[in-house]
Amino acid sequence: MTSQASSRLALAIGFGGLLLLLAFAGFDGVEEIRQIQRRNDAIRESFLARTRLLEQIRSNLYLSGTYVRDCLLEPNAAIAEVHRASLLTTRNRMEAALSGYQALPNEAQAAPLQDLNQALRDYWNILAPVLAWNAGQRRDRGYAFLRDEVFPRRTAMLRIADQIARIDEAQLDAGKHEVIDMFSQFRRGSLLSTGLTIAIGLILAIFSIRKIVALEMQAAARYQEAAAARAELKHLSARLVEAQENDRRAVARELHDEVGQSLTGVRVELANLSQRIRMRDTQGAEDKAGEIKELVEESLGVVRNMALLLRPSMLDDLGLVPALQWQGREVSKRTGLRVRVAAEGVSDDLPEEHKTCIYRIVQESLHNCVQHAEATTVRVTVEQQPDRIRLSIQDDGKGFPAGQGRAERGMGLLGIEERAANLGGTFSIDTQPGRGATVSIELPT
Repeated sequence: MTSQASSRLALAIGFGGLLLLLAFAGFDGVEEIRQIQRRNDAIRESFLARTRLLEQIRSNLYLSGTYVRDCLLEPNAAIAEVHRASLLTTRNRMEAALSGYQALPNEAQAAPLQDLNQALRDYWNILAPVLAWNAGQRRDRGYAFLRDEVFPRRTAMLRIADQIARIDEAQLDAGKHEVIDMFSQFRRGSLLSTGLTIAIGLILAIFSIRKIVALEMQAAARYQEAAAARAELKHLSARLVEAQENDRRAVARELHDEVGQSLTGVRVELANLSQRIRMRDTQGAEDKAGEIKELVEESLGVVRNMALLLRPSMLDDLGLVPALQWQGREVSKRTGLRVRVAAEGVSDDLPEEHKTCIYRIVQESLHNCVQHAEATTVRVTVEQQPDRIRLSIQDDGKGFPAGQGRAERGMGLLGIEERAANLGGTFSIDTQPGRGATVSIELPT
């Protein structure tokens, strides 16, 4: 995986994790608030239900005492019976309220409830025979019964109810503290998740800033490289135009000096031949004809060499290896430089652009060896492999510093590099001052 892909993956994982953390923190916070709300509602509803039932028990206790008093102090039997019936109804309501209260789960109130329940049973057990008294019994014993039995027992039961109410209030306070603790835990969790989110966000921000700065630096470097490449391209274009002009000048000079002079000589000798023919000098005419033939052959040789330099017909007629061997022989013949060509096993089915590229690279390298390297021996090696072809030109000349950049190289080496690059190949040169140079080319096939 590349560095760029790793950076993208890290950023995606980081920001995705941050979003997931934010989503989880939000969902968890909402769920915690719901739990706190449910717990608070449960505590409040339980307290209100207990308070409501307890108030019913209290009010029914007061009413029961009132109905007992009215029943005992009422001389009229019919009215006393109405008070007794109301008392029984109040008893039913009280027992229903007490049963409902006992149905609410609360271990802290188990003992007071049991005491209240026992007190109510005793209360009703005491009232049961009294309610059957006649008018005389009620008149004689009713007030004392109220004073000694009913009112003290009612007061005692009200105290028990007050005790139960205080327990309810204490439990309400405990519930409030429980809700407060839940809020405290929620705040701590929120602070922790917020801190973790901020930390991850800072890490991602630092990482992103570093990547952005690195990308900016890379972009600036690429811009500098592009600017340098444009300047170099402009310089190379100027040098290329200069090289083209030099080549044209050289061709023009060859045509003028070699071919032009030869044709001028042919014209002069043709005039001499015409004069010999008019003078009927047969021997002289034959000699002039021979001289004209030699001049024409020399001109043909010059034109042939120029044509081979421009486009070697041997590549089309004989193939790459014979063309390289001919080129080596010609260079050796003209300059005395010993050129050895090793190109065994090279196929003739190479693409034309590969043949031309290799031929021109060898041609330029031999020219550099003659003009600049001061070499005595050059070895040209061509090796074909299943998926590529390798070319190396090694000389024993004076070499040059290996650290020279493209701008310091000559047009020849730059042309070699560009030719290789155009075919997707690679170019390298191994050289040191005083130890010669080796130019290596590798082209895909």
